[in-house]
Amino acid sequence: MNTRALTTISLAMLIAIVFIAWPVLAQEAPKPVTGKPSTAPPASQPAKGSVIPPARAGEVVVARLIYGGKKGECFAPGFLAAVGNETMIKVRPTFGSVGLASDDLFNYPFIIMTGDGVFTLNAKEQANLKDYLTRGGFLLASAGCSDELWAQSFRAEFAKVMPAGQFVELKLTHAVFHTGPYDIGAVVAKHTAKSTAIYGMEIDGKLRVVFSPLGLNDTANAGAGCCCCGGNEIRNARDINANILVYALTH
Repeated sequence: MNTRALTTISLAMLIAIVFIAWPVLAQEAPKPVTGKPSTAPPASQPAKGSVIPPARAGEVVVARLIYGGKKGECFAPGFLAAVGNETMIKVRPTFGSVGLASDDLFNYPFIIMTGDGVFTLNAKEQANLKDYLTRGGFLLASAGCSDELWAQSFRAEFAKVMPAGQFVELKLTHAVFHTGPYDIGAVVAKHTAKSTAIYGMEIDGKLRVVFSPLGLNDTANAGAGCCCCGGNEIRNARDINANILVYALTH
């Protein structure tokens, strides 16, 4: 049996373990952080704020964020189907939609944040995002059509959400590029790029945020009305996004 076959089997086994464990994790009452008695709800009711899988057993639903008065829609969902077709993970091939200030945010293990232009997050949105990420949620943030103003706003707002956090470039040797259905050997931008232009932030020692100022939107396949005219988007975004999703769900 060749190395690729063994890798595929190993990944399949890991994914199966994750989905078997998810219902248990969703029902387990959280351990108290201090010595005070736990006030967690009964096991049949997940604690408010816990990131839990969608109601449909075994199916992953990825949601696009509504935030700061914006609703970024130009983000191609093709990577969802790719993960569903190439792995044992059951993924809904279409996006959900959720407000950043909503408690429903915690029903999605993976969220997409995109758009263009300047934006700010209100206090509730900032608090929800911090709570979501520290409890195990995963954020993929991407500037629509390589929009510099959006990328600048994202960095500024995220500095308020995670003041101690730091974005570092994800090198091609990082496991995120080699976990999942594809082995990414290069990040290919529409025009030249001096780096991968993909950055990550670890929270509690685990990668929880991936951000690209160039854009992982795959706009050409995002539907009518979506045009990245002149932007320097990443061309192999679909494959990279598929790996990011698998990495997020298995680490």
